[in-house]
Amino acid sequence: MRTIVMPGTDLVVPEVVLGVMRISEMTDAAIRELVATAREVGINFFDHAAIYGGLHGCEKRFADALNYSAAEREGMILQTKCGIDGNGPFFDFSYEHITNSVDESLKALRTDYLDILLLHRPDALVEPDEVARAFDELHAAGKVRHFGVSNQQPMQIELLKKSVRQPLIANQIQLSITHANAVAQGTAINMAALEQSIDRDNQIVDYCHLHDITLQAWSPYQAGFFTGPFIGSDEYPELNKVLDRIAGERGVTPEAVATAWILRHPAHWQVVLGSTKPERVRAAAAGSGLGLTRPEWYELFRAAGHTVP
Repeated sequence: MRTIVMPGTDLVVPEVVLGVMRISEMTDAAIRELVATAREVGINFFDHAAIYGGLHGCEKRFADALNYSAAEREGMILQTKCGIDGNGPFFDFSYEHITNSVDESLKALRTDYLDILLLHRPDALVEPDEVARAFDELHAAGKVRHFGVSNQQPMQIELLKKSVRQPLIANQIQLSITHANAVAQGTAINMAALEQSIDRDNQIVDYCHLHDITLQAWSPYQAGFFTGPFIGSDEYPELNKVLDRIAGERGVTPEAVATAWILRHPAHWQVVLGSTKPERVRAAAAGSGLGLTRPEWYELFRAAGHTVP
């Protein structure tokens, strides 16, 4: 597993992350097997959110199943998110919500600190000074070491930076070969008749690349917004033909090739897996270091339905 240093930090992180949003109904033994497989292939970075599995449900299941020692905890990178209130649902970036959510995450995860806290989706009613007050307090108390965002576009990040003093080191957005407008739009600029030319993300990939913000790709195998995977789907015959051919040539699985497609992009990326199957984790992790060529990357891009003008 290749690693990167997250800009602005001393964190050495794997290119592939294990997201644990689906572990709430798993047995302790199954969770331990999943995490053990991740560790075997070089993944020590685990992505949580307060809302996963019911309020703090997956965080608690993770800690209960692993029952890690202080030394074992030091060997992990734990990232969680806050800001979604499931009662609405609605978003809440208030000082009270952020600080209370972190305290509950720390309790659920049985840890004294979070390596990274992300703000989970944009709150239209955000007051940057409240976020800054929460971040300052959490950082000073040693409860959160680093901060970032999720699903936010450049001006939303800039608004936070107006008040927040800590670097925002990560932005987690949805990206896959098929759900790739954040990348594909830039190849079709100034082509009015082509839907691909529409900028829906305000050039978030270029912005994060420019400002050394690590991009984290969630749902890396989803065709669209929770519409099911493209791998093996009859709706993407050409893409699967190319995936299968490259996988066969490289001696890996299509999951590894799909992972490598994201990691080939020169911006700082991590791929966030959502699988609960150890064999899928092992297969996907093989995409780190696969190093697709430029022709292979663009062939997959075209096979997914994107236009190369």
